[in-house]
Amino acid sequence: MSLPLSERSSSHLSVGSHERDILLTLFDLGRQVASVIDLDELLEKIPELIGRLIPFDAFAVYLLDEKRGELRIAYAVGYPDTTHYHPKMTEGLVGHVVTQQETVVVGDIATEPNYVEVVPGMASTVAVPLIHKNKPVGALNVLSRSRDMYSERDAAILRQFGAHVALALVNARLFEQQRLDAEAFETLAEIGRDVAALMDLDELLARIAQLARRVVDYRTFGILLLNDATQELEIKVAVQFGDRVELPKVPLGQGLVGYAALHREPVLVPDVSKDPRYINVVDDVRSELAVPMLLKDRCVGVFDLESPELDAFSKRDVEILTLLASQAAVAIENARLYEELTATETRLDKELKFARRVQAALLPTQLPKRLKGVDVSASFSAARELGGDFYDYLVPESSTLIVALGDVSGKGVPAALYSVFAGELVRGRTFRRRYVPERSSPAAVLMSINTILHERQLEEYYCTLCYTIFDLKRRTVTLSNSGVPYPVRATGDSCALIEAPGVPLGSFHGMTYDEVTFPLASDDVFVFCSDGVTEAMNRRGDEFGSSRLCEVVAATRHLTAKEIVHSIVEAVDAHRAGFPPNDDTTVVAVKFTFPPAV
Repeated sequence: MSLPLSERSSSHLSVGSHERDILLTLFDLGRQVASVIDLDELLEKIPELIGRLIPFDAFAVYLLDEKRGELRIAYAVGYPDTTHYHPKMTEGLVGHVVTQQETVVVGDIATEPNYVEVVPGMASTVAVPLIHKNKPVGALNVLSRSRDMYSERDAAILRQFGAHVALALVNARLFEQQRLDAEAFETLAEIGRDVAALMDLDELLARIAQLARRVVDYRTFGILLLNDATQELEIKVAVQFGDRVELPKVPLGQGLVGYAALHREPVLVPDVSKDPRYINVVDDVRSELAVPMLLKDRCVGVFDLESPELDAFSKRDVEILTLLASQAAVAIENARLYEELTATETRLDKELKFARRVQAALLPTQLPKRLKGVDVSASFSAARELGGDFYDYLVPESSTLIVALGDVSGKGVPAALYSVFAGELVRGRTFRRRYVPERSSPAAVLMSINTILHERQLEEYYCTLCYTIFDLKRRTVTLSNSGVPYPVRATGDSCALIEAPGVPLGSFHGMTYDEVTFPLASDDVFVFCSDGVTEAMNRRGDEFGSSRLCEVVAATRHLTAKEIVHSIVEAVDAHRAGFPPNDDTTVVAVKFTFPPAV
């Protein structure tokens, strides 16, 4: 039977020097307790210090879990396994001590109705509450195998020591909480760095679910992303004790996660059975925490945590998960943008590959009708995915060869589209010479194309074009130029530029163009090129230039047209010496090998 402290004898009480020794010991023990701020270290030290005051066969420190309304053994000596022993505050002798904030001494525990046997073979006990600022934080419980082992004096000593322990425990808990908070924020920073590097959305979400357990314990963790089109939250990751589970879609505003997403605020429910918003999907769920992932006040999705325990999540969990959700929202948005960019790049790459095939298909590969004594070859290389250069060699009549080479300002897709249009204009005006020969001279063709391009009002673009007619019957050459680099002619022992200036097409209305006409020799070689050849630069900024072009043509005029073109391209590449091209590169060579005229 337990007796109030005031009614107990003081059989162990003594005075004099021994009393002073006890007081000094208490003072020293209090000082030692106060100097320990690590919770585990403090718990280990307590029984050692108590042993200097009173004897015991078993000892335990109980700590109060206010949220759950129960006690747990934080540290014990002489106790069996207490992992699953969590008495309520209303249970047992220790529960009574904590609830009533009253010290209890029991000389014979067999007569104590409140005593719950945890350690077999114990006969007497003393339990004191640990109180800080008039609030209980736990209890100290000392047990002995002997009856009537503890007196009022022992209880007073233990209670006085307990006051030091209570303060030390509170301080240690605060220190531990600060340490945990620091670790949590450090973990969040690490998580932020970790997830920021992931661009694959599925991999990112799985990693977030894995890393979230480092800061918040959970039974079930789900990541739901908001589908803006359907206004539904779609489960992307759902993990239950490490295993993936399947969960349904949740309309915006429904359930706890839908509410969190709609109102853009966390939802903490200690008992889901008492919340009408709860949607029962996973069995045995007792509490839930839903945290929205916000990006500039826009909800990207929701973290959903569930537990089989009541009130499993704290306000601290809300704070930690809110920070993690903010990091996740940015990472998810980046991953989504990356996926969209990748998909766009894949689509564009596919489209560009097809566009290159179309552009290549529009360029001639050989003469449509074989002309005796004429050898023609060409090379085209775009500076980007698509180029603005174009060329064509056409035979509108049996004895007429027309070579056209054009260059549209700019690069890439716009220039390529413009060049296709200009090329079709060239072909259309070339073949109408059968019907209106008076309007099919090189100068007339350029004027006609200039009018059409100017009417299209594409002022930011213009086109340069060299249009040449080789009349094989009359053995004449007639050309007109609107800004393409001067063609090169190798004839006899000479090699020179054919100077024919002109204003680019599409720039001004009503422009006229000059023509150059001269005899065609049997061994003539003509080379037409875009400014990507003559203006090709090396790293020093030196251009390839027309002089080098003439030198290459003069040195290779005895070769086939294909070999001449190849030699020019090689010379340009050698001049650049690895420096990337700044413009499209086009070369057309025409070599005549028919017998001399008689």
